[in-house]
Amino acid sequence: MINLLNLFFFDLMVLALSYGLGSLPTGYLMGRFLRGIDLRDHGSGSTGATNALRVLGKKPGAFVLVVDVLKGVGAVLVARYLGNSVLDAAQLGWLPWLEVFAGLSAVVGHSNPIWLGFRGGKSVATGLGILVALSWAVGLATFGVFALCLSLSRIVSLSSIAGAIAVSALMLISGQPVAYCLFAIIAGGYVVWRHRSNIQRLMAGVEPRIGQVMAQK
Repeated sequence: MINLLNLFFFDLMVLALSYGLGSLPTGYLMGRFLRGIDLRDHGSGSTGATNALRVLGKKPGAFVLVVDVLKGVGAVLVARYLGNSVLDAAQLGWLPWLEVFAGLSAVVGHSNPIWLGFRGGKSVATGLGILVALSWAVGLATFGVFALCLSLSRIVSLSSIAGAIAVSALMLISGQPVAYCLFAIIAGGYVVWRHRSNIQRLMAGVEPRIGQVMAQK
């Protein structure tokens, strides 16, 4: 059994790794590579997959989406692997919490990357990856809510908010560990908060649908 001090530093290391993974600026790098632009100066100002799709096109947007999802999956899997390698049987009860904190660190890293002056994406794709790694069934159900809302509204931000709200109920209904339910509540609320400018546009009736051009910032 590792002592409490070593466990504390081990946790810090996992959180730092997760933040670093989440903060990889996929959308920003694609904008620089393909167009020589800062994606944050175009569209919604986000470096996430939705703005990459809107500004860079379908293939770059799909690439950013896949990588951002994998960042979330990777953060949880790294925490799980390292935790299983270091923690003994008496400490494995901490593992779900370590996975959750690693996921939250990746979410914060994606939306507040140190490399870009803490201006990144809105963490929806990364959050989905974390959900899939924590509970694939809840992750897929959340994606189903997103996809259904998107098919009806054609508005990505509204669909993202719907998924963020639904995930807490899905975690509770499916009887997931307390740590996972707490993650769903915190991460879902964080995603909604990151969409506050979208909510304002939705209320004003000016949020663009898929295929519509958004006014430049």
